[in-house]
Amino acid sequence: MAETKREIERKYEATEKTAVPDLVGTGGVAAVRDEGVTELDAVYYDTPDLRLAADALTLRRRTGGADEGWHLKVPVAPGIRDEIRAPLSETLPDSLAGLLRSRVRHTPIVPVVRLRSSRDVRLLLNADGRPLAELSVDTVRAERLTGTGEATWTEIEVELADGPDGTARGDGADEALLDAVGKRFKKAGIRPSAAPSKLARALEETGMPVPRRAGGGGAPGSAGHAVLAYVREQADAVVAFDPAVRRELPDAVHQMRVACRRLRSTFKTYRKVLDRAVTDRLGEELKWLAGELGAARDEEVLTARLTARLDELPSTLRLGRVRARLRARAVRRAEDARRAVLAALDSPRHLALLDALDALLADPPLRDAAAHDAPEVLARAVRKDFDRLAGRVEHALALAPGHERDLALHAARKAAKRTRYAADAARPVLGKPAKRLAKRVKAVQSLLGEHQDSVVARAALREIAGQAHTAGETTFTWGLLYGREEAAAAAGERELPGLWERASAPRIRASLTR
Repeated sequence: MAETKREIERKYEATEKTAVPDLVGTGGVAAVRDEGVTELDAVYYDTPDLRLAADALTLRRRTGGADEGWHLKVPVAPGIRDEIRAPLSETLPDSLAGLLRSRVRHTPIVPVVRLRSSRDVRLLLNADGRPLAELSVDTVRAERLTGTGEATWTEIEVELADGPDGTARGDGADEALLDAVGKRFKKAGIRPSAAPSKLARALEETGMPVPRRAGGGGAPGSAGHAVLAYVREQADAVVAFDPAVRRELPDAVHQMRVACRRLRSTFKTYRKVLDRAVTDRLGEELKWLAGELGAARDEEVLTARLTARLDELPSTLRLGRVRARLRARAVRRAEDARRAVLAALDSPRHLALLDALDALLADPPLRDAAAHDAPEVLARAVRKDFDRLAGRVEHALALAPGHERDLALHAARKAAKRTRYAADAARPVLGKPAKRLAKRVKAVQSLLGEHQDSVVARAALREIAGQAHTAGETTFTWGLLYGREEAAAAAGERELPGLWERASAPRIRASLTR
């Protein structure tokens, strides 16, 4: 079973002769306790083309120390990583292999570097004797395992200790401690390390520099360059959120689904730039993946909405076992959705999609318009999507309230998403006009999203009420919630004309003219 530890640290250059200054009185440090020297032996793994290192991921098998085992380090922010640990074994544990699948796919993971470190550890303690941070002076010997090359160096690490409850620290006071130590080191002539990690330094100094990520493609300033840059950004997001979904990190399913939708939408909007003979097939696969992710996300949204609606009711109106029934339904469906998502992520179809996205970026299917100036091509595409949205909104508003209008409003919501994504893709080129349009359209999309959530909630409430009735339970509360959802939808429909008038002001569209 893998466990995760949040690692917040700073690294500094040193030599064997570097003297660590006295840190008592620095940032709340009341005492420094010597923990002795530990010998660590770690083998770092990657693909032969260093895909993990290119994405700043570190995978190692380490012996020695209190935390020996397999460690996968995933960047969170500068100086902050999540270290996912698994017990020591001869082969890579399945729990970590799954987290790497979107990046390595069918490529083998091999040993690339061995690091043997003598770690001189000191604990920085507060007045109560509780550890605030661990300071270590590491003498490192690096050996390249895919060829010849060796390197040695000394560095200092200062890593925040876990909080009293065993969870990772990282609040403002803790960051202030690291800042204070950094200032003290600066006065002593100790400078921050230029390398982001031991692995990155070892690769560089043993003759295996980390490969640079490829650019967007197309000539700078062209429509092809601008669109491919956005496609690469979203394709990278699909890859990066795969392990986050597996780890059940907050909002990961939603963000991965959004990246799929943004890609598919971009292929449709900018079909004058990228050949549909290639992108249409990719779009269908992205639609499949977004659909697999959708079940889990939709259940999250629905459960949160119905729970909030129940919370709004006075206790006197919550009759029967409404909470228990809703909770049981949510757990059952969430488990089913979770299994479906993991099956999709582990499927050959998903890996084939990731390979196809890589192939598109490596050899983009550019059309003639891709060579034209980006502002002209992108502005025209955004205006076209906006006009499509206008037609759908006006059609929906012309219908009487009811099922047909609900369907039309849902279609308008999809058009709003596409317009917003088109404007987002164009923002680096079109600037404020695209940003302004995206903001106005997002407001429309949010309103239409609330309306569609109400439609879905009412369908769920009818289903739950039917099950409660069959079980001999009162359906009063479910009916009351249904009525409130109806009222919320009607209020949104009354608000839409005014909101759309602001979003469709002539000056908004005119600002995109190129």
